[in-house]
Amino acid sequence: MMGRLESAQERFFYDFRLDDIVPPDHLVRKIDAVLDLSWLHGELAPYYSHTGRPSIDPELMMRMLIIGYVFAVRAERQLCSEVQVNLAYRWFCRLGVEDAIPDHSVFSRARHERFCESEAFRLVFETVVGACLKEGLVGGESFSVDASLIKADVNPVKRVPGDAPIDWPEPEQATRAVTEYLSALDQDCPEDRPEDRPEDRPEDRPEDRPEDRKSGKRKTPPKAVSLTDPQAAWVAKRKVRPIFAYDANYLIDNKLGVIVDAEGTCANRVEENRVCVSMVERVMTRFDLKPKRLAADTAYGSSDTLKALMDRGIEPHIPVWDKSKRTDGTFSRADFSYDAERDVYTCPGGNILKTTGNAHSDNTLRYRASTRDCGPCPLKDRCCPNTPQRKIPRDINESVRDRVRALAGTPAFKRSRDERKKVEMAFAHMKRIFKLDRLRLRGLSGARDEVLLTATAQNLRKLARYVCRPPPTLKTA
Repeated sequence: MMGRLESAQERFFYDFRLDDIVPPDHLVRKIDAVLDLSWLHGELAPYYSHTGRPSIDPELMMRMLIIGYVFAVRAERQLCSEVQVNLAYRWFCRLGVEDAIPDHSVFSRARHERFCESEAFRLVFETVVGACLKEGLVGGESFSVDASLIKADVNPVKRVPGDAPIDWPEPEQATRAVTEYLSALDQDCPEDRPEDRPEDRPEDRPEDRPEDRKSGKRKTPPKAVSLTDPQAAWVAKRKVRPIFAYDANYLIDNKLGVIVDAEGTCANRVEENRVCVSMVERVMTRFDLKPKRLAADTAYGSSDTLKALMDRGIEPHIPVWDKSKRTDGTFSRADFSYDAERDVYTCPGGNILKTTGNAHSDNTLRYRASTRDCGPCPLKDRCCPNTPQRKIPRDINESVRDRVRALAGTPAFKRSRDERKKVEMAFAHMKRIFKLDRLRLRGLSGARDEVLLTATAQNLRKLARYVCRPPPTLKTA
């Protein structure tokens, strides 16, 4: 006989407990068991007034944001709607069935005021990392670092050439992203990628250095500036449509892929190298973690980054950035032998190249041959056909680069190369599972917040998976 649902929605009273409704193996229960936010009120207390109307509980807003990023509900309006109807979300946020849901507009003010001033997202992220350390999920011996481009929330059509004058609106009429950009114009935030720079002459350029801007300030204008989010970088790659984007930088522990540090930055290689060192320093200071080795791709093979890691006792398992090999048929730098004791190069013809010892602005030394030697040399057409003498650039940290090159063939280097795939997997999860393939917030501060919240959500799910287990099912007689 076909059954029918007997509706009982006309009842006024129910024997109902929200805790009984949430399944014991639900993800929110596992996350709640490993997440401690009891410190949040005390940390944010100095940023609230002691008088006036009570605000929305900051822990409630933080828990709602965590729900949004863990379950890929990143729009505040949609998040409020989901928490309104989802009993499991209500339970995690400590809300009763009849409690009102905060309006979506309160999140924007909290993000850009109290949460930003107190670095609340950074503190929550570090709290989760500390929980991973406590549970033994972090090995602390081998790290990997990488960066991934994330599309900015802009229309690429609304842009102007970087060298064109822009009539920005008055401060009271400008958006937050434009105001943030204008206030940061005098600060060090390079936004151009090294591959976009014009090349020097082959004889003069330091071909093995990925960066030549030590001050961090722009020397050439960007190719394009977004009128919506000016801090987003215009990124053009071969066979890919150009986009405005930011960088998500992850530093992970290779044991289980726990993200030990994360930061959103301007999308350029110089900034990637800078933030790599700063993340390593922050992890060493905050958690007393000092890895023995750090794996990365060639983008991090600059001499400054390699030296900074070596000075901290960390082996850089990183391919050295080297563009000294020439493709025009002339001799490359590798064809010249270097004598460390005499500090000279010897050319294939047996002549000596010396240096004055004065480092140029790009931190390289120039070794020059004598015009008397190069002029009658029978190998001149294969060495310096367009100049009267041959010049060789050498980085002041070339000895560090040589030490890193010597690590390339070791078993540990090969193992690090395989382990580095875990950071690529973290980025794949970030974009496919947590839906951070495009930012919702604008400006550099928005990119930082979204990257930190997404990394927190990834660590929480990993922590819940490895630590929490569903209780055993009771057998009924």
